[in-house]
Amino acid sequence: MNASPRLELDLSVVQTSYVTFRDAFPHVEPAYAIKANPHPDVLALLAGLGASADLASVGELDACLLAGVEPRRMTWGNPVKKASDVRAAVAAGVSRFTTDSAADVDLLAREAPGAAVTVRLAVDDDGSATPFAGKFGVPPEEAAALLCRARDVGLRPHGLGFHPGSQQTDPSSWCRGIASARRAVALSGVAVEELNLGGGFPTRHGAGRVPTLWEIAAAIDAELGDWRPHLVAEPGRALVADAGVLVAEVVLVTERAGRRWVYLDVGRYQGLAETEGEMIVYRLRCPGHPDAAPRGPVVLAGPTCDGDDVLYRRADVQLPLDLAPGDVVEFLGAGAYTSSYASVGFNGLPPLPTVITTLPTPERTPD
Repeated sequence: MNASPRLELDLSVVQTSYVTFRDAFPHVEPAYAIKANPHPDVLALLAGLGASADLASVGELDACLLAGVEPRRMTWGNPVKKASDVRAAVAAGVSRFTTDSAADVDLLAREAPGAAVTVRLAVDDDGSATPFAGKFGVPPEEAAALLCRARDVGLRPHGLGFHPGSQQTDPSSWCRGIASARRAVALSGVAVEELNLGGGFPTRHGAGRVPTLWEIAAAIDAELGDWRPHLVAEPGRALVADAGVLVAEVVLVTERAGRRWVYLDVGRYQGLAETEGEMIVYRLRCPGHPDAAPRGPVVLAGPTCDGDDVLYRRADVQLPLDLAPGDVVEFLGAGAYTSSYASVGFNGLPPLPTVITTLPTPERTPD
């Protein structure tokens, strides 16, 4: 048996998810958000299918180059970057960058003269599991000024973009972003060529319903109306989450203050960072225990000595009443933001390993 914990990743599901995304958004350039899962086999598969890539660091740039992603298909989506980051990207052939500040526009003018620049808008990301809380983006008035500044310092004011927040379940969030972009265009007088719709495309977690990709696409299409810029999107979770199952082992079951606690050999620091604040509630499966077996509520905790390493206290997590040490608990839909979040050795525990279960041969999508 393979070691526990581990992430089992089915690449055939990644391929299916990518095809599904392209079917729902046939006129959108999908730029995979590398941070969701940077496994080399995932990157190579998506590169072979013709996907673009959304980068945030030199490490992600190098990983994409090794995977065969063409530089013309890369966009540097992080608006916070060092001069050395920009120099490395330019040297590799990357020419599309996102910005949201005057200082960063000036940095790009010095290090990437003539580059295509997309200004990131701040949007209302209510409805998302992990909102950005004002970390990135500017209002339309400031975005208009940045477009003009980019033009004046020799850059190409290529586009506008926004991000509706991760695991966004409200399709109207994309509509609000499009409306802000329209206002920025009107205020600037710049004929932008591209609109980046960001990421946030949701997958099923917990018991709540999430909108389909087709519902989101319909809302976006209706809001765009007759405005038809080149569209880019940055799916991450939507492409890889359902491909992953995080396999864990029960270490201890005990009672504390009248509640049943279940401790696993995986926790917040081994890949389940998105359980912070119980933002993401994973669907759980217990192999060897029939679905009809009696279940009861638990507090689910990780193995480390850190008091914050508790996954769920408030969520209605029900596990078999006869669960015992050595039993397996599987986290479904865990292909995104798990292995990439795992620590490299907190409490002496090793990084979360990934086991590839399928290696399909992709048919490359023609340009």
